[in-house]
Amino acid sequence: MGRRCWRRRALAAACLGAALLLLGAAPRALRPAFENSLGSGWLSGKRRSPLQMLYDVDQGPRSAMAEVHRQRRDLLRRACSRHTRRQRLLGPEDLRHVLVDDAHGLLYCYVPKVACTNWKRVLLALSGRARGDPRAIPAHEAHAPGRLPSLADFSPAEINRRLRAYLAFLFVREPFERLASAYRNKLARPYSAAFQRRYGTRIVRRLRPRAHPDALARGHDVRFAEFLAYLLDPRTRREEPFNEHWERAHALCHPCRLRYDVVGKFETLAEDAAFVLDLVGAPGLRFPAPPPRAKAAAARDLAERLFRDISPFYQRRLYDLYRMDFLLFNYSAPSYLRLHAA
Repeated sequence: MGRRCWRRRALAAACLGAALLLLGAAPRALRPAFENSLGSGWLSGKRRSPLQMLYDVDQGPRSAMAEVHRQRRDLLRRACSRHTRRQRLLGPEDLRHVLVDDAHGLLYCYVPKVACTNWKRVLLALSGRARGDPRAIPAHEAHAPGRLPSLADFSPAEINRRLRAYLAFLFVREPFERLASAYRNKLARPYSAAFQRRYGTRIVRRLRPRAHPDALARGHDVRFAEFLAYLLDPRTRREEPFNEHWERAHALCHPCRLRYDVVGKFETLAEDAAFVLDLVGAPGLRFPAPPPRAKAAAARDLAERLFRDISPFYQRRLYDLYRMDFLLFNYSAPSYLRLHAA
C-alpha cells in the first residue's frame, strides 16, 4: 500500500470523524472503546494485525493474489475519483452494515446475496461467539440482531480508531445477477412468505390493476417486470430506503468514503476468502465452500432469462439505477442487455 496510502487512510478516518461529529451521534449508550479487545494478541504487539499483514504482503515478493487486490483497490479509487463529486456526510447509521471484530482487527461490510451468511458465520466462529465448523451455525443465528457488533454502535472517536487500525473488506457481485438472486429468493420462492407479505403485497397493490384478492393478500406471485417497476418507481424510495437485498452495494458500504483494503468478488469467492483468512492468521478456519461452477452458471442464466423479457427502455433505466456498482467494482454491462436500443 505504501506510506501515501497509509496517510490517505488516516485522513479519511479524520474526515469521517468530522462528518459524524457534525451530524451528531445518536443519543444512546455507546460501547467503551475496544471493549473486550485489549487483551488481543495483535493489540499487545504479540502478533501482527491483518492490516499490517497486508502491508507486509504488498511490500514483499510479488504475489499474484496481492496484485489482484492491489489492482482492485486502485480501480476503485480511480472510479470514485472519476464518477463521484459532492457527497453527503455520513452518519453513524450509514455504517450499520459494517461489522466489527475487535479481537482480530476486522471491519466487514456485508452485502446481502454475496455470501454474507457464510461471512457472518466465519466472524462468529472467529470471535468465539459460536463454536465449531462455521457451516454448522444456522443461518437464523448468523443473522440474529446483535450477534455481531456494528461500526454504527460506536462513538465517532471509536469509529476512527478502528478505521485507522483495522483491515476493512467487502464482497461484491455482478449487480444484475445479485438482483435476480434477490428476486428469486425473496419474492418467487414459496418459503419467503413473510417477505412476500411485506413487499409482494405492496408491489401487487401498486402495479397490478384488478389484482386477484389472493395476490393482494399474499403477494406470492410478483412478476419480475413488476419487481423492476417497483424499484424504478420514485415513490418507492420516497416511502422508505430500498431493502438491503436489492439496495446498491455502494449505498450499503460507501466505498468512496471508507477505504476498503480488500474488495472480494462473488465470482472469485474461494480465492478471495482464503486471502482474507490468511491475513487474519486463522489456519484452522476454512470458509464454507462456494457454490459449484454449475450453480454459478445457473445464476448467470437466470439473470439473462429474467431480463430477456424486459424492454430496452426499462433495461436502460435499471442499468442507470445500478450504474455505480458496475463502475466502481469494474463490472461490464451484461451482453444480454439491449442498452443501445433504448
